[in-house]
Amino acid sequence: GGATTYITILLSKVTMSSSISFSASNKHAENQLHRIMWNQVSRKRQSKQYQIISAEACESMAKRMEEEYPDRFTFHPTKWGKFPDGTDNIEIGGFLPHNLLSGEHVLFLASFHNNEVSLSQFQVMICLLQSFIESLTVVLPYYPVGTMDRVTKEGQVATAATYAHMFSSLPNCGRPTRLMVYDLHTLQNRFYLHGNAVASLQTAIPLLKERMRTSEIDCVAFPDDGAAKRFAALFTDMDLEIIVCGKTRGEGDSRNVQITDGNAEGKRIVIVDDLVQTGGTLYECGKALKEAGAHSANAFVTHAVFPKESWRRFAAGGDRACFDRFWVTNSIPNVTDNLPDDDIFEVLDLMQIVIDDLDHYSSA
Repeated sequence: GGATTYITILLSKVTMSSSISFSASNKHAENQLHRIMWNQVSRKRQSKQYQIISAEACESMAKRMEEEYPDRFTFHPTKWGKFPDGTDNIEIGGFLPHNLLSGEHVLFLASFHNNEVSLSQFQVMICLLQSFIESLTVVLPYYPVGTMDRVTKEGQVATAATYAHMFSSLPNCGRPTRLMVYDLHTLQNRFYLHGNAVASLQTAIPLLKERMRTSEIDCVAFPDDGAAKRFAALFTDMDLEIIVCGKTRGEGDSRNVQITDGNAEGKRIVIVDDLVQTGGTLYECGKALKEAGAHSANAFVTHAVFPKESWRRFAAGGDRACFDRFWVTNSIPNVTDNLPDDDIFEVLDLMQIVIDDLDHYSSA
């Protein structure tokens, strides 16, 4: 066709040059070629259709994906029941009255917010992979065992490794299971997977950047050097001040957060990290920035873990109410569904970025 002919012409322009350094015209032709090829690949990927199976906590996203993209996604509700003795009584959607899953690409929206639901979802994955599906993509935005990747004494269980073993031991449907995870806490966890599962690491930072472009934020802060090394490069396309904080040892076991690099004076700052538990470090960081003269302090984390509703301490009237805005994603729906709408919290929806990453394999 015309596109193929044009690509051939462009290829000849690129390859005609025997010089080591391309001329401007050849470089332009090479860029045009790359753009055409990328558009063709993108159109092919965007035509891929998925059958969706979802954990109960993710059904809202599954329904919205089907509603907004009915030509690409078909959601099959699953019954996550229990027998009287507490064992699983699960009926996966899409099998009756006709089998609509075998031979198809299956997208499984997972949420491992506690051990019980995690085991149930592993059982569904195994069943799907034994049902002659074409491929399985698991979207698990929050990988809950990412912080438990090492042990300090014999007998402790490194659950990051054991979960990786379970994923790697899933049945093979002819290709490995793609495990999509967002802002994994310890990046080396991806290499714990082997054989039948491959990690696909994504980031939710583009969601924050969209909000920042319509705000007055002019500075990004990181609570420690590790967060800075991980995320700072994702903000290089924005004209922002960068601040790095660090913990110092106080009296006893206490830790104090101080600014180690950058100037907070008069800045409108957002603190960026991958997750929040009780939020002690985020709070100390926000307090240090305000004491250093920041005009305002805000926070963003991809994963709002907030055990025992610890988010209440950051809400208006709480003892850690130091932030103007607190952005999180809906990576842990059973937590973010309970955050108040009329307070500092704003939940950023992962749905569109998940769809984009399905097609392009990277959200950086």
